Amino acid sequence: MNIPKALNIGDTIGIIAPSGPLRKKNMEEIKVAIEGYGYRVKVGESCYLKHKGYLAGDDKTRAKDIEKMFVDNEVDAIMCLRGGYGTSRLLDKINYKIISENPKIFIGFSDITALHIVFNQMCNLSTYHGIMAYTAQKWDEFTYDSLLNALNFKEELIIENPIEEKIHTIYPGQAEGLLVGGNLSLMISSLGTRYEINTKNKILFIEEIGEYIYKLDRMLMHLYHAGKLNDCNGIIYGDFNDCMKFNDDDNDIIDLLKEISQKVKKPSIYNLQAGHCMPMLTLPLGTHCNINANDQIVKFMK
Repeated sequence: MNIPKALNIGDTIGIIAPSGPLRKKNMEEIKVAIEGYGYRVKVGESCYLKHKGYLAGDDKTRAKDIEKMFVDNEVDAIMCLRGGYGTSRLLDKINYKIISENPKIFIGFSDITALHIVFNQMCNLSTYHGIMAYTAQKWDEFTYDSLLNALNFKEELIIENPIEEKIHTIYPGQAEGLLVGGNLSLMISSLGTRYEINTKNKILFIEEIGEYIYKLDRMLMHLYHAGKLNDCNGIIYGDFNDCMKFNDDDNDIIDLLKEISQKVKKPSIYNLQAGHCMPMLTLPLGTHCNINANDQIVKFMK
């Protein structure tokens, strides 16, 4: 796996919008906020566009924006503007040779999961499940430090939650492998396509937002029946922000996750603060990961 070089103060961050358009915020204010951390910023065309109401420009423009940022020698890292919907429309329009031949830092989450999967699997590029430009004015110290730690660690990185957030053991044991995954809905949408997520001998990371627990049950069972949970070596369940019961007597999320993990008997932990949350951890996808579910320890190694 190709791991990009570290990010330094003074480097240039290119911002692209491969999913939804900017809403209720000003692009210039976002740019200024990121520059305030000491970086130069280059903004892609897609960040200023809206198409069909829910896309940041048409598919061709958004795909070309991705390619332009990877070939631009002035750009050291690429950060996505926001999620929403749209990356799955680009998967057959991207020239993956460009990404493979110009490896660099690529950051985002949520709908960006589709791009993480293809960049990891088709371009052999390690990418970063982390904060996006849209929230730059709200980055807290923990969140920003986690980003830098993930981007810049040299040999070993131990991931720790904010002190007030407990990590739960869902199924005991230890496991290791390259970390893959992201948003559950996006992983499900990859199944049955040439861009299907490969979890064989991997550590699988799963997060979600705004779904009823019975829908989480359906999607997790879909992953199970597709063999993805049996294929992986271990599971990290991240944040499930605003996921709720449909009826008062529905099971809690943790009960569902314990049931699923009992089926596959894979070392599993829950509530790692990565996903649609703030503070938020950045996770290096495609990097070697070791989880100790007994002691709730997550460690990355280069």
